[in-house]
Amino acid sequence: MGYAKNCLSLGLLCLSAIGCARNPQGLWSDLPVHGLDLHAQGGPGNLQRPSPHAAPRADWAVSGARTWKYIVIHHSASDEGNAAVFDAAHRARGWDELGYHFVIDNGRGGSDGSVEVGSRWRSQKWGAHTGGTPDNEYNNHGIGICLVGDFSDHLPSAGQLASLRQLTVYLMRTYDIPESNIIGHRDAPDATTACPGDALHAYVVGRFRSEVRAEVVATK
Repeated sequence: MGYAKNCLSLGLLCLSAIGCARNPQGLWSDLPVHGLDLHAQGGPGNLQRPSPHAAPRADWAVSGARTWKYIVIHHSASDEGNAAVFDAAHRARGWDELGYHFVIDNGRGGSDGSVEVGSRWRSQKWGAHTGGTPDNEYNNHGIGICLVGDFSDHLPSAGQLASLRQLTVYLMRTYDIPESNIIGHRDAPDATTACPGDALHAYVVGRFRSEVRAEVVATK
């Protein structure tokens, strides 16, 4: 009975942790056209979990980077999960692999604040996290960061926020991304989602942008 209950729980988690869309009509509208290519090369790859508090920035660096213009912040809209769980759920929806470039864990599926680097980032592949924008701009040139949790009415953990800040500052410096191009999923053109939740969204477009901008300017 315990084994069956655990399997059921995992199944429900996979269904709930499909990303930001939480209603049936929104599930496929967020999927970019090229995300339907089931023959795309790649796979979950080595989803690593370097802690930004200890790991060198080289863990996030890649050669031959795409032209990155935006940082798009998401929440998983689930209480728990990790990159491997979301990868399986995205594939079950017909996606080619995990849609995000990075996943920041909350202690319920991975260590609190740990950053999982997805195979999309390691291969510098377009994202599958912010579909439906004109010319698929925010997938082709947007770095998708998903924080595990539902942040409709509360913020992520202190560990998650610290990791988000360090990762974002690194990406801003490396790819010359202005703070105005740090957005919540809901801010993307034509987006129809509440992601990344009211609480996290307010934080991102307010205090967070100011904090990361100040840190980038201070270290130039």
